[in-house]
Amino acid sequence: MKREETARLQRYLQKTFRLDTIELRPMMRKDDMLEVFIAGESAGLIYRDVDEDDGEVSYSFRMVMLEIDLADV
Repeated sequence: MKREETARLQRYLQKTFRLDTIELRPMMRKDDMLEVFIAGESAGLIYRDVDEDDGEVSYSFRMVMLEIDLADV
């Protein structure tokens, strides 16, 4: 994804989750994916998808939580 698109997505997530420590980083050799970091810790991935029929762009956010992360909750 281009820098402008990445920056817009990052601002959207920061605003939506009210969390300014969200940072998006491009994935090596993957131009349709971004890695999501929260306070410096890897938290998941964002996938970019273009609909074949109408060309509409959508994004999917997959958040990863390990069982060990839940131990202190």
